Amino acid sequence: MSKPSILAMPKVHPLYLQALNAHFEVHTCDPESEPQWQALAPHIVGLAGGGESVIPGALLAQMPALKVVSIFGVGYDGVDVATALARGVPVTHTPGVLTDDVADLALGLVLSVARQIPLADQHVRQGLWPQGALPLGRKVSGARMGIVGLGRIGQAIARRALAFGMSVAYTARSEKKDAGFAFYPSAAALAAQVDFLVVITPGGAGTRHLINAEVLQALGPQGYLVNVARGSVVDEAALVQALADGTIAGAALDVYADEPHVPAALWAMKQVVLTPHMASATHQTRQAMADLALANMRAGTAGQPLLTPVPECAGMA
Repeated sequence: MSKPSILAMPKVHPLYLQALNAHFEVHTCDPESEPQWQALAPHIVGLAGGGESVIPGALLAQMPALKVVSIFGVGYDGVDVATALARGVPVTHTPGVLTDDVADLALGLVLSVARQIPLADQHVRQGLWPQGALPLGRKVSGARMGIVGLGRIGQAIARRALAFGMSVAYTARSEKKDAGFAFYPSAAALAAQVDFLVVITPGGAGTRHLINAEVLQALGPQGYLVNVARGSVVDEAALVQALADGTIAGAALDVYADEPHVPAALWAMKQVVLTPHMASATHQTRQAMADLALANMRAGTAGQPLLTPVPECAGMA
């Protein structure tokens, strides 16, 4: 018996692709450019994507036999979930397995920008230490952290901050009464009360440019922005301007508006730490993500209960 046919979107992670190939007939053709797509589309039962994949309703409509969309990643803002729901196609993602890695990197970025770790590394490597010491950094222990988004990862970041003796406050779509942290109704109100503003809210139209000039102004000249969410959540032009004119003290960024392209203005800023969207990039976590994404794909194509549907699809078969 031939294997079920699935479509893998461009740039699906190699570990996920390798796992899929063991159980499915995996097609990687581009529906917009390859003529064989028209013959293939009616047979596709699963669609595999990554956190940055764009999966519009028009593509979903071309696959009448589609049973599931399985995303390798927590974010799925590029998926037209409303259309998928209307067609009875559940969407899954891989929450939980990457929580610790993202939270670890968030704290690493806080330490890196406050204590100037990348800059200090270059200071030594470039032979500059004999010429003098670096300017003093900013103490992290005991500082005030504000978290934008208090889901699984936000809560994990909060636990790590508490271990550093930091106070924690947050903003979210709604107050979490049992969180144990101070709640602020907006990002601007939160920013005005903290030293480090860590962004870990979902992407999408609802959070686009949530961190804007007003929020950065509220964060102030002693405050630092850390973004491990989506590049779209931050108004990048406003951020560059805020860094250039000293509106905020610094920023540490793992995500950007037009990845992998990063504004050149940020490259030379000594008060900025830049990493290449690597929050979940460990061998252990990427393998766990691939395993979970595969399990969702196998369950969805077999009509079995899904392991981790996105919230909008909870309860679907």
